[in-house]
Amino acid sequence: MKILVATDGSKNALRAVKFAIMLDQSLKARGSITLISVHDDTALRHAQRFVGKKAVEEYLRDLSEADLSPARRLLDKAGARHDMIIRTGHVASEIAAAASAGKFEMIALGCKGRSALKDLLIGSVAHRVTELAKTPVTLIK
Repeated sequence: MKILVATDGSKNALRAVKFAIMLDQSLKARGSITLISVHDDTALRHAQRFVGKKAVEEYLRDLSEADLSPARRLLDKAGARHDMIIRTGHVASEIAAAASAGKFEMIALGCKGRSALKDLLIGSVAHRVTELAKTPVTLIK
C-alpha cells in the first residue's frame, strides 16, 4: 500500500506516522510510506523582494527538513521503506495534488483537535484535504 503522510512536525503528525508504520507492518505485502511537508509561501512573497527568492526557498526547505526529521527517525527505526516530498504553496491543495499525482492509496494526517468553533471560523488543513482529495483520507488524533 502506498501511504502519503502529511507532517508538520507536531505530535499529532507523528501519531499519523506511527499509524502508517503500524498499517504498513500489518500488511503481508509491505508498501511504501511517503512523507510530505508543505509550507505556505504566501506571506513570504513580499520578503522575496528584499532577501531574494533563493533565500526564501532555502528558509522554507530548512523548515520542512526540521518538520520531517522526527518522522524520518521513526520510519528508520521501524525499518519502513520511505521517501519524502517537500512543496510550497497552499497546504491542503498541495497535499491533495501530491496524493493524486503519486497514485497514493491513502493519505494519513494528524488533526490538531481544535474546537469546532475555531475550525468553523478559520478552517483546518485536515478538513480541506478531506474536501479536495480524491484519495481516501485517514485523520489521526
